[in-house]
Amino acid sequence: MSLEKVARDVRDNAYAPYSNFRVGAAIRGASGAVYAGCNVENVAYPEGTCAEAGAIAAMIAAGETRLTEVYVVADSPHPVTPCGGCRQKLAEFGTGDVVVTLATLEGMTEAMTLAELLPGAFGQHHLGTGHG
Repeated sequence: MSLEKVARDVRDNAYAPYSNFRVGAAIRGASGAVYAGCNVENVAYPEGTCAEAGAIAAMIAAGETRLTEVYVVADSPHPVTPCGGCRQKLAEFGTGDVVVTLATLEGMTEAMTLAELLPGAFGQHHLGTGHG
């Protein structure tokens, strides 16, 4: 299943009445299954949900915890990177070499790895001993 098609299709379902900035995301789990998410705004702006977070939630709900590929699309003149919070969320479930493709509706794309998107990512190794 094409991540691009899934991300573009789910973008149409975004709930963005305040910004009118619809974003779609698709991630491929380690099993090969594809999970989709779109942004969901709320009148209390900080309470919205990003597309990437929605796709991750769908993956976790399905019982997977590893992602191997990400595709994000938005109606923007330039490919849009995930916000800082979503970069950290993606890094929680993917390795630094996971490719994240950023795309516009017009077809412009840019591919980056999670390590390029979030250098020096905070990870479990920072917690040291005594956690959990």
